[in-house]
Amino acid sequence: MITTDQAQDLLDGGIVVGPDSEKIGSIGQIYLDDQTGQPEWVTVKTGLFGTSESFVPLAQADARAGEVRVPHDKSMIKDAPRIQADGALSPQEEAELYTYYGYTYHDDQSDSGLSETAEVPDAGSDDAGHDTSGPDTDNAMTRSEEQLKVGTERRESGRVRLRKYVVTENVTQTVPVSHEEVRVEREPITDANRDQAMAGGEISDEEHEVILHEERPVTSKETVPVERVRMETETVTGEEQVSDELRKEQIETEGVEADDR
Repeated sequence: MITTDQAQDLLDGGIVVGPDSEKIGSIGQIYLDDQTGQPEWVTVKTGLFGTSESFVPLAQADARAGEVRVPHDKSMIKDAPRIQADGALSPQEEAELYTYYGYTYHDDQSDSGLSETAEVPDAGSDDAGHDTSGPDTDNAMTRSEEQLKVGTERRESGRVRLRKYVVTENVTQTVPVSHEEVRVEREPITDANRDQAMAGGEISDEEHEVILHEERPVTSKETVPVERVRMETETVTGEEQVSDELRKEQIETEGVEADDR
């Protein structure tokens, strides 16, 4: 329980910390119980630039060296019911806050520092438990672990392209060719060729020529299509091993005698 003297000192730059010493925010106001005058609520400045104030009960708070340690974490306090910090709390507002923080709320008054008797759940009862780092729970602790989820994603692994270029090669083919040659034939003068033989002049110088012919190979070039080349993709399925580090919680007991059985 925090005394009024401690509360007065905390108003001068005090802060509120959680069970793990994490700073939750600076102290805004401290509300006193109307009956006992004892500190009952503290408001914590949270949000951007401390523009929002959240109410936290002081029933289980501890004050030391300019800070108030409460058994509630930052996320729980930030999510507390939004109530205007205008200097007083109505019974309905107190009931809503006590219920949110896990206290049992009654309508009667007490001198415990609470305007209504807000009973703290019994951590040792059969149907209640208490997490030291936060709000009251049942008598069980949840153990969690990380599980590996494996999937696939489609990404570009490379590019393949067709490229056409020109090369030169020698091609040799054999082609038949022909040419003319002179063969001299002599024939005697007969009645059949006498007239032709006498058609020329008398004895004189004369020439007679024959034009000879021959075949020579010639080449020409023609571009013709010879084949079509295309690329198609096919899916090949294989297997790869993946590994990662996973965290998991372990639960052990303390303060329990070992069973010799």
